[in-house]
Amino acid sequence: MPKQKTNKSVASRVKVTGTGKLLRRKAGKRHIMSKKTSKRKRQLSCPALVHDKYAKTYKKMMCLSTKMK
Repeated sequence: MPKQKTNKSVASRVKVTGTGKLLRRKAGKRHIMSKKTSKRKRQLSCPALVHDKYAKTYKKMMCLSTKMK
């Protein structure tokens, strides 16, 4: 059976933490920044966790074990 290929589009957007959770960047910090408040821009900078609903799918796409914590 051939090796499974990593989905590079998911791998480039997501980082795996030590406990096996997935971190993602928040949307909305690319352009039209002038109308956004400093607080909003600051909060958009912080990474967020991928929801459990999608985490299982993303781990499969990245060829990671879904049995990780």
